[in-house]
Order: sequence, then C-alpha cells, then structure tokens
Amino acid sequence: MSLISLAEELVSSLVGFSFPPPVAMTYNPLTYAWVNHQQYLKKYGQGEKRVLFLGMNPGPWGMSQTGVPFGEIPAVRDWMKLDGQITKPEEEHPKRPVDGFACKRSEVSGKRLWGYFAEQFPNAEDFFQDHFVLNFCPLVWMSETGANITPDKLPKEVMKPIEEVCMHHLKAVIREMNPEWLVGVGAFAEKRLIEAKKELGNEQLKVGKILHPSPASPVANRGWAEAAEKQLKEMGI
Repeated sequence: MSLISLAEELVSSLVGFSFPPPVAMTYNPLTYAWVNHQQYLKKYGQGEKRVLFLGMNPGPWGMSQTGVPFGEIPAVRDWMKLDGQITKPEEEHPKRPVDGFACKRSEVSGKRLWGYFAEQFPNAEDFFQDHFVLNFCPLVWMSETGANITPDKLPKEVMKPIEEVCMHHLKAVIREMNPEWLVGVGAFAEKRLIEAKKELGNEQLKVGKILHPSPASPVANRGWAEAAEKQLKEMGI
C-alpha cells in the first residue's frame, strides 16, 4: 500500500473516538489539512528510506496548521515547497485557531528540527531521498483554556485503542519504507519504535533516539542541534 492509502486508513480508523475531561476539543490535521499532508507524502514519502524519524503528535503551531509533522510554516512552505489547501476543523477552539500558512506563530520544535535538516541539506529532496519524518499519532488534544494535552497525559485506558490504531499504522509504514534506522524524536516515540520492532519481529531494524527539540526541555534550550548531531553521529547516521 502507498503511504497515502495508509494515511486514509488511519484517518477512518480514528473516527468516532471521544475523550473525557480535561480534553475539551480534539483536532485531526489529517482531515482539514489533508491536501497538504497528501502533498507531503506524495512528494517526499515515495520508496524505501534509510532513516525513519518519529515524533509524538502534532504541535499547536506546526502540524496543527500545516498537516506536516513538526510543520513549522517557513520550513514547509519555503524549504519543502508545499502549498496544499488547508481548511478548518469542524470545531475550532477560540484560543487555538487554524490559520494554515497564514499562521503567525512559530513551532519552536519544528523550527529546530527542520532548521537543522535544512542546514545539512539545503535542497529538501536530498534529505528526503534517505530520510522521512512521521508522527506516531495525528490527533491534537486541548483543554478548555486551549492548553495542549500530550498523549502521555491522557489515561491509559483512553489511549489504549488510539495507540493500537496508531501502532498498526506505524508498522505498516515501516514495512513500506523498509528503513535501516528507526529514530525516536524523544523518549515517547522511541518507546513506540521499540514496541513496533518487537511486534514486527524484525531484528535487523536499529532503534535510536534524539533529544526532543521542545522549548519545554531545558537541555534542548541549551543547544538542541549540537546535542542531536552528537547523538546521530554516535548512532552512525
């Protein structure tokens, strides 16, 4: 199956779920930003890759706006040269508007991650020749105040069926891309990759981790690019 077919299957599998408080609203960028996400998959997700990077779920000013993992707008628009239509979620939180490419906010994690890759590969096609970036889960949760709620903050019994759907998708993508390396962007993603490798029974897969570029991390704020580069070099990537 193509990555586009797998993403369509993921979207349909996530329909109908509801979430208890403190979740007040849920977005799925793979619906309202589907055109741009599809462009990302079609342009950069074809064929086998050497390294698959995995994030957790969309940030409020990145993938929530563009449909691209860690989707800092200048990186998506100017480096990846994606320009797919982005509409609005069915319900929109007043403090978390979806403005697509018109969004003025910066996704710091995405600015750091894509900024580093763009420094190494000024031409995006050169990076995506051997690498790809995916998120484990496409859903975004927010509280009444608009505060971001990450998957690890939701009750395990609530997340279990979501995790099963997302793990099914992750394993299918790994089969499709046949990577040498699975690299978690942060500990949450690394754990899911270890689990995916175990369930796939593929001992050839190598699993690693780089520091998450979140501004909430004091370590990342002290020099994320240098720390990530050191980790990638130690892995031999």
